[in-house]
Amino acid sequence: MQKKLFIILAVIVVLFIALYFVMDYKNDKAVEESNNPYGTNDLEQSTIDQLDDPLYQNIILPDELEKKLDDNEDVVVYFFSPECIHCQNTTPYLVPIADELDVDMKKFNLLEFEKGWRTYGIEATPTLVYYEDGEEVDRITGSQPEDMFRAFFNEYVVEGK
Repeated sequence: MQKKLFIILAVIVVLFIALYFVMDYKNDKAVEESNNPYGTNDLEQSTIDQLDDPLYQNIILPDELEKKLDDNEDVVVYFFSPECIHCQNTTPYLVPIADELDVDMKKFNLLEFEKGWRTYGIEATPTLVYYEDGEEVDRITGSQPEDMFRAFFNEYVVEGK
């Protein structure tokens, strides 16, 4: 009886190990086959799930953002986390507004680049920030109505073009 129980437990353990490797392989394949702008395959699952989502393209990496700010460029950055429910609710209407107004809105993934919280003074997600000449001018924090984002873009980006 004990021998049967041991065999059953051993089979279950082997199955779980095999399942782990299959899932790991599947995730690696998904990252390889997608448009991965992150420069690494070591990504959180929620980020992997968004790699081919058209709403989460135009990702900016920390070094790229730092260079833009150091070069005194104007840039609009949407700080988000793939696991943030407010980001998941805001992104589907924010991105089309930015596209409609021809705003080059960069997206900064705070789940993958956690130092961004401290570096850019982000207290909550989502946060939309406008930098002019490399300096922060204004920001919107949290889930806000569409009109607020549209007014933000119109005031800082569209009128300046």
